[in-house]
Amino acid sequence: MAKDDGAFLTIGELAQELGVAQHILRYWETRFPQLRPLQRSGNRRYYRPRDVEIARRINRLLNEEGFTVKGAQRALAGRSPAPADMPAPAPAANDAATAPTDAAPALQQAAPVAPVPPAGPQGVLPIGDLPVAARPAPRQVAQTDLALLIARLTVIRQNLADAIEGA
Repeated sequence: MAKDDGAFLTIGELAQELGVAQHILRYWETRFPQLRPLQRSGNRRYYRPRDVEIARRINRLLNEEGFTVKGAQRALAGRSPAPADMPAPAPAANDAATAPTDAAPALQQAAPVAPVPPAGPQGVLPIGDLPVAARPAPRQVAQTDLALLIARLTVIRQNLADAIEGA
């Protein structure tokens, strides 16, 4: 039996609807002051329609649009997120063949691929290097690919900084 649109949802019902675990919703309550469900006896949570909409928006920002927690907090608060908090732009299918964009002006010229250094002492290669025979054939990297990679690495860096800061 389905509930009416205006009915309160339990944490289990909302978690199932959003496809996240219940502890994630409880975590969001600690990070987003806008998300405050009713708590009855035994700390049972009941999400009002307004709370459900906020939880859907948080889920969309974090899990679909790729925002960091801080970026989503800024977006919900009405402030524009910092560039590191924003998701990386999705490349279009024809972007690989287009000219460089203004998104990465420092990347106007692709750097040549550096040769693999010779093996170190006792024939051990430095970490991350491949022998010449195992290296893939070099290919031209589009500027949009580099800009997308930089944006994703920036988001990862911010997530790591947030995790270290919260520990």
